[in-house]
Amino acid sequence: MKAMILAAGKGTRVRPLTYDLPKPMIPILGKPVMEYLVDHLAKYGVKQIMVNVSYLHEKIESYFGDGRRFGVEIGYSFEGELRNGEMVPQPIGSAGGMRKIQDFGGFFDETTLVICGDALIDLDIGAALFEHRAKGAIASIVTKQVAPDEVSNYGIVVTDATHRVLSFQEKPSRETAQSDLASTGIYLFEPQVLDFIPAGQSFDIGSELFPLLVARGLPLYAQKRFFNWVDIGQIPDYWAALQRVMMGEVAEMEIPGTQIRDGVWVGLNTRIAWEQCTITGPVYIGSNCRIAAGSEIIGPTWIGQGCDIGENARIVKSILFEYARAPKDSTLTEVIVAGNYCVDRYGHSLDGEGFALP
Repeated sequence: MKAMILAAGKGTRVRPLTYDLPKPMIPILGKPVMEYLVDHLAKYGVKQIMVNVSYLHEKIESYFGDGRRFGVEIGYSFEGELRNGEMVPQPIGSAGGMRKIQDFGGFFDETTLVICGDALIDLDIGAALFEHRAKGAIASIVTKQVAPDEVSNYGIVVTDATHRVLSFQEKPSRETAQSDLASTGIYLFEPQVLDFIPAGQSFDIGSELFPLLVARGLPLYAQKRFFNWVDIGQIPDYWAALQRVMMGEVAEMEIPGTQIRDGVWVGLNTRIAWEQCTITGPVYIGSNCRIAAGSEIIGPTWIGQGCDIGENARIVKSILFEYARAPKDSTLTEVIVAGNYCVDRYGHSLDGEGFALP
């Protein structure tokens, strides 16, 4: 089996975090979210991975390279054009990206797992592949059952008793929802699916390709899987994901650094006034940070490398990207500080309100 990671979007719903980073490069415990996906694919023996890229593509390509340090092969398909000597991004939709790859080099010559590059998963890929083949599916959608009051947050898949897909509902109300199966953006495709994607135009998997397969009466199935799926589609999702990870609620996610005391992990060469400050875990403090006397840090909190926490500063349930500064006597509560931006857990900008940046 091969894989494709969808990584061409601008990540507008996660701004301002994606002003300087493509969405798959947003860090979770100091690693890009896409790195966890690559590691997970390698664990299941998926060694050939194509990635469609566009916005800030060079940051993904320079980090992952050809994939050898992750034990896989990675190739890239840039969506855009060369204009006046510059590469100009122009995404062509998730399915359009697949067709572009196929037309160029014929990558999709066996069953392929296609997955969005912005979620943490621990899906049993082997079991999903077995069910896909046992059903004789041309395509499979991996779904998760969600609570009735959450259906309005997702694309909902409606099936018959055999789990064959009948229709779709995009974020229906609780009253109108015909199913509680949410699409996770994880798909299995057979090569013949590519024949149904028009060449040279933008085309989407969820809103265009799947309805077309249903209309043609082709074997499209939904799989109801029980696995961790931590989506970071929006700022509140990202903040919540870090909270869950720091609390140890996501399997196989280990906090880096050295555990100095219960619930407190620290990177290299960090200066902390242990006797004059209060740290209540779970808290991670990255390398080369300074935590001044009188400061208070309450977890779950992630503090990236090179951060400076001033005297009597208070950090509560927050995420600080590298080189952020909390001035003397400042308070940061349930916020994300990234580059030159600060937002609260709901994504509202707090620029200039009680914090400083280098």
